[in-house]
Amino acid sequence: MHAKNPIIGLCQQASFLISAAKVDQCPDDLGHEVAFAGRSNAGKSSALNTLTHASLARTSKTPGRTQLLNFFQLDEQRRLVDLPGYGYAKVPIPLKQHWQKHLEAYLGSRESLRGLILMMDIRHPLTEFDQLMLDWSVASQMPMHILLTKADKLAFGAAKNALLKVQQDIRKRWGEGIGIQLFSAPKRQGIEQAHAVLADWLQLGEALENEQA
Repeated sequence: MHAKNPIIGLCQQASFLISAAKVDQCPDDLGHEVAFAGRSNAGKSSALNTLTHASLARTSKTPGRTQLLNFFQLDEQRRLVDLPGYGYAKVPIPLKQHWQKHLEAYLGSRESLRGLILMMDIRHPLTEFDQLMLDWSVASQMPMHILLTKADKLAFGAAKNALLKVQQDIRKRWGEGIGIQLFSAPKRQGIEQAHAVLADWLQLGEALENEQA
């Protein structure tokens, strides 16, 4: 693993594992998983690729293209999961219903899920989908960390103000326990902070102890 920061080395060795249309097609429910969620076109695939230093998740100019649960293996006990993008108007309603059904089934039943990274476009935060995910996170006591993506689209001051505004809104409605940060894939902004969250949720301390034993 990377000598200075083990999560970097772990993410660099990420590889595609499997795509699942239904929960019963997912890998064995063992170890640790972190899932990435976001409304369509919120920059989810770009963020995932930036954090892993690889082109794992397909980026598309057509929002709503990701229709499956995509699993990426970091090591035998750790995985990242790219969840379907939601909220794109041109996706047929039956397909939306399929996504919703199987996303709910995954979130509600997956024992190895340790946390949820929620991507929000900094210019359009707290959409209806985002609020539903926040409601679910708090109700199920699932750790959540928010990346305000595309922070490079705003001037630095405006981005900071947007961050503070969303922080305040979340604290009022959902409490203190949800982390939030600025993130930009093109500018590679916020990577270290996001990696620190992944390292905590994936219990990287445990991995190092096993490696040194």
